[in-house]
Amino acid sequence: MLDSINSFLGTVDDLVWGIPLIVLILFTGLLLTIRLRGMQFAKIGLGFKLMFQNDKSGKKGEVSSFAALCTALSATIGTGNIVGVATAICAGGPGALFWMWLAALVGTATKYAECMLAVKYRTVAEDGHIIGGPFYYIEKGMGANWKWLAKIFSVFGVMVGLFGIGTFSQINGITSAVRGFFDPEITNTVSIFGMDYSWSVVISGIILTVCVALVLIGGLKRISSVAQVVVPFMAILYIVCGILILVLNITKIPDAFVQIFQGAFGLRAAAGGALGAMIIAMQKGIARGIFSNEAGIGSAPIAAAAAKVDEPVQQGLVSMLGTVIDTLIICTMTGLAIVITGAWQVDGLEGAAVTTFAFQNGLPFPAQFSAFILMVCLVFFAFTTILGWDYYSERCLEYLTNDNSKVVKTYRWIYILCVFIGPYMTVSAVWTIADIVNGLMAIPNLIALLALSGVVASETKAYFEKINEKNKAA
Repeated sequence: MLDSINSFLGTVDDLVWGIPLIVLILFTGLLLTIRLRGMQFAKIGLGFKLMFQNDKSGKKGEVSSFAALCTALSATIGTGNIVGVATAICAGGPGALFWMWLAALVGTATKYAECMLAVKYRTVAEDGHIIGGPFYYIEKGMGANWKWLAKIFSVFGVMVGLFGIGTFSQINGITSAVRGFFDPEITNTVSIFGMDYSWSVVISGIILTVCVALVLIGGLKRISSVAQVVVPFMAILYIVCGILILVLNITKIPDAFVQIFQGAFGLRAAAGGALGAMIIAMQKGIARGIFSNEAGIGSAPIAAAAAKVDEPVQQGLVSMLGTVIDTLIICTMTGLAIVITGAWQVDGLEGAAVTTFAFQNGLPFPAQFSAFILMVCLVFFAFTTILGWDYYSERCLEYLTNDNSKVVKTYRWIYILCVFIGPYMTVSAVWTIADIVNGLMAIPNLIALLALSGVVASETKAYFEKINEKNKAA
């Protein structure tokens, strides 16, 4: 029965993440890159400058630009960076990392555009809190006739929260890492749902569920306050470990890049299998890359809309840094560590165990200590992702229900319930379900970005012309 379900999910996943969606994602990012004249490269320095500047003239918004970015990063930096990269490389080979990079380079323009539009078309709810995101820039930007597309996006947004990035994959990644550290042989078990589970899985699942519930009750400001502390600290710790692995294995880096570029185009495959190998690497790399940085999915704009800025372009510049930090820095370090240490070729390893092997064999510390560092990073990354995606999916539900607070509060408890049962889902099924709903959520958002690309270009041009005039006057 389980094999049949996994087979069905695999078929649906291949259909959703087929060539059409991959082309749509890359084409959207490439079109925006051209229309914005490569702004993600030319203005990246300005983005970092604005990240720490609060716009004191901002009259709307609930949190600072930095807090909005951290909220978005809290949802993007998660198991995708540790587990997702590992599963992509194991399934598609080292070449999957190349397609992650490509998707991120053009995806940075996509992230800029969607977050800029979110601020431009955001609205204020009756109780004063800000609501914005793809559902509003579809309805207001494309017109009321496209409201059905906004509703489709919102439905998939709720599904991604409950069944995709938000709950199952994150809590499953956390408990798997905890079990791998405290009970790798699964010797201390308890029978649940007719199956044996490690006590470490059960206990960590309960503790995480309680912590999630305590934070979610506080709403956006509590989520963003937690994210501002946890995300920078854990990202820096993980990056330091990644740099250490690369420095200690610096002689192996050139060969790792050779493997990545050869694998990206199927050059290591047997005769006649190059195209198939390339397609698998492309599919897994782009799917996991989008899962990780969420460029084009339409999630980050929901957080960006709450930023205290008056200029949509400013928040777009800050928000696009999320893709740079998430994929081009953190995912790259994970991927290189896995390729350098050969962790992806070790039989019997999957998910977090692959990255754990890379850390244990790449860091100069005792294996248990290296595994502990990775476990801590994974736990906190995934924990903040759970928090961020509850906020995203609640905003989608608000749009669908016309801000029905009773429905939203009920949903919050259902979300917590999904966190509770997540540890008992199988790894393969969890990631396949996440891939499917992610792809379905991205489609309406990408359509909107293509339709509104002219608005993005003109708004951006007008902003920089205004800035240039101010500078000349000064």
